[in-house]
Amino acid sequence: MSSDIQQTIINLNANKQGIINESFIQAFGDTVKSFLKYMFKDAPPAVGPTVSQRARAALREEEIGLDAPRARIVGTPTQISAFGNALSKEKKYMETFLKHGLNDPRSFASHAELNKAVANFEKETGIKWPLK
Repeated sequence: MSSDIQQTIINLNANKQGIINESFIQAFGDTVKSFLKYMFKDAPPAVGPTVSQRARAALREEEIGLDAPRARIVGTPTQISAFGNALSKEKKYMETFLKHGLNDPRSFASHAELNKAVANFEKETGIKWPLK
């Protein structure tokens, strides 16, 4: 890790510790967004613009090259698992609706899976998922 790039630490116990504030919410949202951008960095091409290009546009990404996000997620194993699951379901849903459209049954099923994962994350951490 480069010394000029500061690592963000996301504490998934922040709600239980009473330390959620505007800075935490901003950092958490930015971290989730940077993880998703990085996850779509090498997406395979699809018909028309690549999935990666469409995902970046959806995330308002302007950069061409992306480095791995500089973040450390701390919390209980259950909280970290819930975070990872919600993040992966977010990616799967975005891939599905970009490939098949929002009105496709696969997109509806993927959205339902995402909603379950988000509900579990929010239950485990008490933190609202930043993407809705």
